[in-house]
Amino acid sequence: MTDQKTFYITTPIYYPSDKLHIGHAYTEVAADALARFKRHQGYDVMFLTGSDEHGQKIQRIAKERGVTPQEYVDKIVDGFQHLWQTLDISYDDFIRTTEERHIKAVQAIFQRLYDSGDIYKSEYEGWYCVPCESFWTEHQITEEHICPDCGRPVELVKEESYFFRLSRYADRWLKYVEDNPEFIQPTSRRNEMISFVKQGLEDLCVSRTTFDWGIPVPFDPKHVIYVWIDALANYITALGFPLEDQSKFERYWPADLHLVGKEIVRFHTIIWPIMLMALGLPLPKKVFGHGWLILESGKMSKSKGNVVDPLVLVDKYGVDAIRYFLLREIPFGADGYYSEDALIKRINSDLANDLGNLIYRTLTMMNKYFGGVVPAPGSEVAPDDELKRVAQEAVTNAQAAMDRLEISTALEAIWDLVKRANKYIDETAPWTLAKNGEMERLATVMYNLAEVGRILAVLLVPYLTTTPGRIWEQLGLTGSPADVGWDAAKKWGLLTPGVKTHRGAPLFPRIDLEKEEQTVEEQKQPAAEASKPEAKSAQQDKISYDEFAKVQLKVAEVLVAEQVPKSKKLIRLEVAIGEERRQIVAGIGKSYSPEELIGKKIVVVTNLQPVKLMGLESNGMLLAASFPGEGEDRAISLLTVDRPIDSGASIR
Repeated sequence: MTDQKTFYITTPIYYPSDKLHIGHAYTEVAADALARFKRHQGYDVMFLTGSDEHGQKIQRIAKERGVTPQEYVDKIVDGFQHLWQTLDISYDDFIRTTEERHIKAVQAIFQRLYDSGDIYKSEYEGWYCVPCESFWTEHQITEEHICPDCGRPVELVKEESYFFRLSRYADRWLKYVEDNPEFIQPTSRRNEMISFVKQGLEDLCVSRTTFDWGIPVPFDPKHVIYVWIDALANYITALGFPLEDQSKFERYWPADLHLVGKEIVRFHTIIWPIMLMALGLPLPKKVFGHGWLILESGKMSKSKGNVVDPLVLVDKYGVDAIRYFLLREIPFGADGYYSEDALIKRINSDLANDLGNLIYRTLTMMNKYFGGVVPAPGSEVAPDDELKRVAQEAVTNAQAAMDRLEISTALEAIWDLVKRANKYIDETAPWTLAKNGEMERLATVMYNLAEVGRILAVLLVPYLTTTPGRIWEQLGLTGSPADVGWDAAKKWGLLTPGVKTHRGAPLFPRIDLEKEEQTVEEQKQPAAEASKPEAKSAQQDKISYDEFAKVQLKVAEVLVAEQVPKSKKLIRLEVAIGEERRQIVAGIGKSYSPEELIGKKIVVVTNLQPVKLMGLESNGMLLAASFPGEGEDRAISLLTVDRPIDSGASIR
């Protein structure tokens, strides 16, 4: 037995559905971030998920489709696992309730509860919701016999059943929850569950005879074990309890965290703990009921036709962008709101403008001023100390937030460092230091920026699965940021001077917001232009002062510059115009390299209609003088400002 700390985290085993949506992805991505964080800290992590495959609903659907229940669930589970693989979910075990290891373990658990007197045979008569697999009393449903959870009709059933003595443990459960206030989180869910139990617990129906797609009761095979003992037991059957090798169970149980949606908190905080009490087993340390991801049209559901397919989003925007949005946009525990506009804005602002620009600008200037080699730092001044302080606070605050399960807050703390580093570039103005020959000071600035990149790569490991490695590689470091562990972010100065960096493409290019309809209209413009009358005389082309005043000219600072693929002339620029960020595509590639454009203060026209060049939106025009060169080439000189003027300043 090792002394290494363990962390056991679970998500619900998902009920087979033809369509997994972004809400399912949120649960799994959040759990994955927590699991990766603990691994990054050196914990021995067990991350469990799976599929709940039995029940009357499954049997009915399979029959309607002319397949066996097993064939039906096999196909859907393949979809589960494909989605989790696409989202880089790092689960350690995926348990299916149709697996032999689970079936035998559940039968043994049922037998134990029966032998102890906690399960007895009687007759059930009441209202049953097939889609929810839930029993309801007369006073819990509406007068129209509608399920209070899903809003669909319930059925009146009467059959011989086995019951679990839930009521026997009500007082013991209340005392446990009162003595362990952290057991159910957030507090609002805890209060709801206490109120529910104080209203009185009824014994729970735990077997059915009206269908046979389930685990047979070992001593009465005409009964199948009902979903709650079947499905909930997965958290211990996956560890081998009670029949297999007990080493996993002894190592990981009790679970550190059951992460579930708020709609199933009752089952995980009342039925499941009471089952464990009856078995004489420890209860999980914490059950956290997170909120829903909601569209403007309400909670996502297949029946409403408002589900958002995460596979489509990943294909459009990439895995890390989707993971970041889910983790950053939604306060953990509360409901969050999804829209594609919000997703794009978050990607453009946080990932492209903030993180992407920081790394790209740093490595571009490293290439320009030091040949891509990280220089040794020299003496330091106040901005350097401030940058180091913010870096330390980012690590401390992010770790504390993760310990509180506040994932969004943790990312916010990390982005405090991203934003401070971008401000540091503006404060230190490396281009000015280079121009003035202050190379020792420039070396310190560039080392500090590269070191921030290293720390960010380490901090982002739990949340983004490919971006940290890309930053690490571009910094010229070997291995991966996951290898060095979380504590490597706590120490400043671990980046070794002399390392050769390898600047790559921007981590997150800005997303073009222009609609396809607008593109179609723009494609019509050349033909429309060609049909216009020929130009008037030079005298008629003269404009008035008032007309010229309509042209808005402003100073812009170049933040990012990169060659447009498959074009020798076009360069994609990202510029700052005061607080605003814009993308401009310009045909200056034969006169300027992207590297020498970084940091330049140029003059741009800001009130032009956007156009597309090689599929990229250009939102503005830079001013340049040109004169004929050899052949078809033209030498170009950008119009710049010769004094220290802030970006965004108007030109009159």
